[in-house]
Formats: sequence, C-alpha cells, structure tokens
Amino acid sequence: MSVPSREPAVIAGMFDAIARRYDTLNHLLSAGLDRRWRARAVASLGLTGRERLLDMCTGTADLAIAAVTDRHRAKDVVGIDFSSEMLTIARQKVRAAGLESRIRLARGDATAMPLPEASFDAATVGFGIRNVVDPLAACREFHRVLRPGGTLAVLEFGSPTAPGLRQAYAWYFQHVLPRIGRLVSKHDAAYSYLPASVNAFPSGAAFARILQQAGFHDVQFRRLTFGIVYLYLARR
Repeated sequence: MSVPSREPAVIAGMFDAIARRYDTLNHLLSAGLDRRWRARAVASLGLTGRERLLDMCTGTADLAIAAVTDRHRAKDVVGIDFSSEMLTIARQKVRAAGLESRIRLARGDATAMPLPEASFDAATVGFGIRNVVDPLAACREFHRVLRPGGTLAVLEFGSPTAPGLRQAYAWYFQHVLPRIGRLVSKHDAAYSYLPASVNAFPSGAAFARILQQAGFHDVQFRRLTFGIVYLYLARR
C-alpha cells in the first residue's frame, strides 16, 4: 500500500475535512481504548501540578484536556496543530470544559515550533508524529523546547506481535477500519491513509533510535494493548 503525501498542506487539508467526525471515529474505531491510552501517557510523565506542558499535533485537544484534568496533571498546556479546523473543534471543547485559562491553542508546524528554547517541563504528541514530514526534525524541536530533565511522551500506532492476533489486526486495519472511516467521515482518503502511514512509520526500536539521534536519553518504549499502540518515553 503506497503512502499518500505527507506534505503539511496535504495532511492539514485532510484533517480539516474530517475534523467534525474525528472524535467520534477515534472512540468508535478504538472501542474506547483511545481514552485509556491517553491517560497512560499522561500518567507516565509523573506530573505534580506545577509543570508547563506542550501538546504537539494536539488535534481536537483530547490529550491536552487529559493533561490538565487527570489525577496526574500539569499546571497548564500549550496545544499546537497545523489543521485550523481541528483547532476550531479543540477551542470549542476547551471552552465547554471551562479550561481556557489552562489550555492555550495555536496553529504551528512540529518541525519549526514557534516556541522559545527550554520553555516546557514536559511534552506529548498523540498519534501525530507519523504525520510529520520529518520526524527527526520534530524530535529535535521537542528536545530544543524542553527544559533539561524534561520528559517527552509519544503515543503512536504499531502492530501486535502475537501470531494470530497480528494477522487479525492487520485484516481489520487494512479492510474494516477504512470502510467504517469512509462511511462516517464521508472522506475517501483519510482512513486509507491511516493504515498506510502506520505501516510506513519506523515503530519500536527504530523510532527509539530517532529519539536518541535527536539528543534524548533514557529512551524507552512500551507496547500497549498487545502492541496496537506504542508509548515512547524520552528524557531531555
């Protein structure tokens, strides 16, 4: 399966088109597990309520909201995304939750973050790093904007490693998920792009090496839900 263009304008346009159905599809296609994955990522940061957190590729701000409402919470969050329509939905959700004083949202590019050096205690990116045209450049930017000792948590899709489950999941991912996605989102390309982009992404040890190349240390990764999702942790 070929991977569609990852040029920022192309990907941003695709996410603009599916923004209003994005949350519904996330919850439906993951059977609600996406909430658990985000909670695990926030918990892994060991937040104390005093930290300033960057949520890159924030989308509709689910991870940003979790970061300030979870039991392990940050003081405040800056959420950045390159899709204006996703940010429109995110602002509506932040306003409805009464979190405007704790979550600020802005449009930006993960490979050229409009942020000063060493300005965040922690950072997250949930299911967005594979959409970046240059993941190494984005990881270097995370390293730049984190303070020494700061932690980055990355959630990204992977593939189960257990025989049988791997084949069943591959069939679901390649055939069932795109059909449901097209039916609900009314967008032909977006949910065909998803399995193609996941298959092309350097997961596990390969992405851990990218984090190390970007300057991070104490890099580790954990398989969640049998390897459907990976949680990467890295320290500045």
